[in-house]
Amino acid sequence: MKKSLGAAALGFQHLLAMYAGAILVPLIVGDALGLSSEQLTYLVAIDILLCGVATILQIVNNRFFGIGLPVVLGCTFTAVGPMIAIGGEYGISAIYGSILVSGLIVVLISGFFGSLVRFFPPVVTGSVVTIIGITLIPVAINNMGGGQGASDFGSLQNIALSFGTLLVIVLIYKFATGFLKAISILLGIAAGTIAAIFMGIVDFAAISEASYFHMVEPFYFGAPTFEWSAILTMTLVAMVSLVESTGTYFALSDITEKKLTEKDLAKGYRAEGLAIILGGIFNSFPYTTFSQNVGLIQMSGVKSRKIILITGLMLITLGFLPKVAAATTIIPTAVLGGAMIAMFGMVISQGIKMLSKVISATPENSMIIACSVGLGLGVTVVPEIFAQLPSSLQILTSNGIVAGSVTAIVLNILFNMLPSKAKAANAKKENVSVAVAKNAAHNN
Repeated sequence: MKKSLGAAALGFQHLLAMYAGAILVPLIVGDALGLSSEQLTYLVAIDILLCGVATILQIVNNRFFGIGLPVVLGCTFTAVGPMIAIGGEYGISAIYGSILVSGLIVVLISGFFGSLVRFFPPVVTGSVVTIIGITLIPVAINNMGGGQGASDFGSLQNIALSFGTLLVIVLIYKFATGFLKAISILLGIAAGTIAAIFMGIVDFAAISEASYFHMVEPFYFGAPTFEWSAILTMTLVAMVSLVESTGTYFALSDITEKKLTEKDLAKGYRAEGLAIILGGIFNSFPYTTFSQNVGLIQMSGVKSRKIILITGLMLITLGFLPKVAAATTIIPTAVLGGAMIAMFGMVISQGIKMLSKVISATPENSMIIACSVGLGLGVTVVPEIFAQLPSSLQILTSNGIVAGSVTAIVLNILFNMLPSKAKAANAKKENVSVAVAKNAAHNN
């Protein structure tokens, strides 16, 4: 009994570590798409449930899917900006059409994605993550003011709540250690919401109206629709997520002392693809590994997959309880805005961290970053710049994330993968130097 309670406590600890990330994505996307409180409650609930399903798909280890490591999955924040952009341009049905197709593509390429990784080195993935993070910041700033179009936008009350939430997060992150530091975002949101309750601006109607139990429903928001630019966008997001997941797999492999083979990686990618397909079918999100839980495993020293299985089962159980999901929808927009500054800022810092390792390696890398980030941000700010181009080309130019990502991939191929005279000359010089050194050693 005592052992079971200990395992449950460890599983709940993992749930808390990833919970803020799990609920923030549907809250941000749902708010941006103008969903009703009932729809938002469903979106949060199905996301929590599918986080659990996606996690279990990965921790199993059969012939077809599952990396077999203690990994927790949740919606990737790199998908937030693209989903909002697709929803604004084509509607919510196109979001799920693009998620569905991108998941199928991941499953199809899972067996040989390892050979495609060379097209996504840190200079490309770092540029893509940085672009996505930068394009998300305006969403956070609007929410800090109370939400775009709000009657009290920029009021002292909203500013105080948003900055107060951000301050709590920063202070916990600074002075707390271990597990408390890992859940600083969650604690900050809780503190901001409690403050808003005392200010009398929290509406509990969504909780009272929500049922105690519900069943999940495929295509809750209607049949999916398919737009090429949306599919390309979500496929690029999926590729970046797979590259990031690969790093997480190897980190856990090192922690658990389990050697990974190419077959293991393929099964991990396939499980992620299956999770993305489920996200498209049940109108949720694309799923990927959560690195914060890796830190928790390293910190606690508990490496058992059984603990993560408990976390997955807890998430699935919560997903069937709309009252729990509805409780997250009462979080004021300004409170979310304060937390989003920290979370989206971390996306940017992750991108910068990836780029810092390669930006000084060659002058060409600097040019790749300059053009891709500049174009990605530019198209986001001034989307009408390519409005006169043929519609077939607008697939690549209508979205800043796609434009920046494609630019990074193409320039990386041009500068770093295709042979050039400069590289040939440098190689020749190196060969001559080696030959001279060998002759000198031989003569001596």
